[in-house]
Amino acid sequence: MSGVARWFQSHRGPASADGPRTADGLVAGADPSAPFRALRTVAAGIGTTLDESTTCTELSRAAVRLTGGGAAVIRRVGETVSGYESITGDADMLPDVRWATAVARDAGSPAADHWTDPWLSRPAGSRTRPAVCVPLTSGSDQYGVLVCAREGIDFVREEAELLAFLAERAASHIRHAREYEHVNRTAGDLQRALLSEPGRPHPNLDVSIRYLPAGGRVLVGGDWCETVRLHFGRTLLVVGDVMGHGLEAAVDMSAYRSSLRYIASSELPPHRVLRQMDAIADHEADRRPATCLLVRVDPSRHQVTLASAGHLPPALITGDGRTSLLPVPVGPPLGTGFGGYESATHRFDPDHALVLFTDGLVEHRGEDIDRSLNRLVDLHFSPAVGVDALLESILTRLDARNAEDDVAVMAARPHPRQGGFTFDPEEERAPGL
Repeated sequence: MSGVARWFQSHRGPASADGPRTADGLVAGADPSAPFRALRTVAAGIGTTLDESTTCTELSRAAVRLTGGGAAVIRRVGETVSGYESITGDADMLPDVRWATAVARDAGSPAADHWTDPWLSRPAGSRTRPAVCVPLTSGSDQYGVLVCAREGIDFVREEAELLAFLAERAASHIRHAREYEHVNRTAGDLQRALLSEPGRPHPNLDVSIRYLPAGGRVLVGGDWCETVRLHFGRTLLVVGDVMGHGLEAAVDMSAYRSSLRYIASSELPPHRVLRQMDAIADHEADRRPATCLLVRVDPSRHQVTLASAGHLPPALITGDGRTSLLPVPVGPPLGTGFGGYESATHRFDPDHALVLFTDGLVEHRGEDIDRSLNRLVDLHFSPAVGVDALLESILTRLDARNAEDDVAVMAARPHPRQGGFTFDPEEERAPGL
């Protein structure tokens, strides 16, 4: 009896030597739909995530469950073919990988009107170990093959067709996984390109920026940092977070960043910059809302002016290394059209440092935001630590590299030039953005 026949029989109910049977061999009273429900259960276990490797492992496990022996997947990307991956069961049963990779290379894409047939064979040098190679195809795309082998018992056509059904399901999920990865990579490339072109702060301000994506299972989001060089030795520090993830969020982040640079060049106070950014975004129906914090740093006057559009306040680190949150009036997120932004001004001494961040730095799922912020406030630092070392310390002590969301964070500290905070007339003539 073939493996698939045994499998179907095992889901029809126990056979009694004396029990009556129906014409198709079922035990009287048995549910004829039971094996098909069991098959649906097996198939439902394939493609539970958008991770290609996980899908391949789920497929090989299902194959061994149905036919016994050993199973593995050989993946194909363009003309590149991998070796055995996602091995399940007895790996010694599998045929020579060179034979299997040759099958994977030769396996063509199915025509529009028929499926690609499974390949049943006894590879050379494997007289007692029959094997089956099942193409992983979805539509006209071919993603590799599923290879199954066992001791002694030949595979029959019914088994191969059942494995082909599971392989087609896996291939469909692999296609989605690769599309997901492509969009994620595109969004990441766009965001990295944008973040690699920050503005230039004045030489009287040391600035360091870090961006940490949340990980492979979460699409890159719309977190961003920016510095805009203003007249009279001032610098505008910006951190924002576009709602959502993926390519659309990264594109909207670019749009907010462009409008910010344009509006900030008019030297408006921070709350008026937010008003204009909100008005522009509100007139674009497809623009996603975003939170944003603006901090205008004026080292010569030892002060900072803040305005927030739904964003968390910045942290101030004093000369003795203590951390606190600067109060800032909070208006609605950008893109809502509600306006109502206000500014607040605070003292910013030469031995102070500012930290601007997105919520991924501090937030934990299910935790009150005040408790999350207190973890940052409780940190204490060495006096006058540099901005790079400051950021590394924060990221490490808050375990930000394992954050549940993307993290964008910026640290800034005054950098007195020789003779104090002076202005370069050439810089003021061409401030640059």
